[in-house]
Amino acid sequence: MAGSSLLLLLDDIATTLDDVAVMAKVAAKKTTGVLGDDLALNAEQVAGVAAERELPVVWAVFKGSMINKLILVPLALAINYFAPPLVTFLLMLGGAYLCFEGVEKVLHPLLHKKEEQEQEQKIHAALIDPHGDLVALEKDKIKGAIRTDFILSAEIIVIALGVVQQSSFIKQFGVLSLIAIAMTVGVYGLVALIVKLDDIGLYMRKKPGALNHKVGGWLVAGAPKLMKLLGVVGTIAMFTVGGSILMHGIGPLHHWVEHILQPLGGGFFSGLLSMLCEIVVGVVAGLLVLGLVSVAQKLRPAKTA
Repeated sequence: MAGSSLLLLLDDIATTLDDVAVMAKVAAKKTTGVLGDDLALNAEQVAGVAAERELPVVWAVFKGSMINKLILVPLALAINYFAPPLVTFLLMLGGAYLCFEGVEKVLHPLLHKKEEQEQEQKIHAALIDPHGDLVALEKDKIKGAIRTDFILSAEIIVIALGVVQQSSFIKQFGVLSLIAIAMTVGVYGLVALIVKLDDIGLYMRKKPGALNHKVGGWLVAGAPKLMKLLGVVGTIAMFTVGGSILMHGIGPLHHWVEHILQPLGGGFFSGLLSMLCEIVVGVVAGLLVLGLVSVAQKLRPAKTA
């Protein structure tokens, strides 16, 4: 009898783990857009740091990101337990924020040209001045990266929670924990690799052999292009993911898009048109939020000295 009970328990555990793995896979697909942006933003955050300090900075941000997840996962589970309707609201809010950040990213050179120039000058001055405060610059970058990670991690956790919201608490905990750990290790492992690509290329160029020299040259030349490509892909993904969340959350809009796509069936063109609709919704939503934020900033009382 005891043996039979143990086998049933093991079977339940195996079934639960299998369900967690399947749901985690679905959740991972839904968070891919935020993941791409997370990867691009964190790789950009390390730019300007001395080469020998790149990996320590990535490690410091990784630890901060893990602390963010330790805060966010229990918080998300508590919200879902005590106030489930709030999850949908947070998901919609997160989708709107993603769209807003995507528009901000596209328009950043126009909206924040002065601040960007000042930041570049600050980094340049600190790097060329032997007495420059590189420690302070590094700490600022780490703090900024951890703040950015907190926002994007919250998006990832809420989107993943949306997938498992109706499941048992154990499965919710398992999926969110798995997503949190896998995403953090994956993102910062890739960030560490990306920021060292040029160093790897330089190392290979110093090694004997035409192949080493050629591959090293590709890595050195390709590292900056990869950073730009990640930024573009991340921005498109933000509009796609954010637009998709908003489109599915607004019933009439979702039904209207479904009505348009219905004659196309479920083929390639249907998927492409669906993605374009998500991007359009994302861009429009982002512009609306940007307009509201700009109005709020103008209406806010000026600080007195």
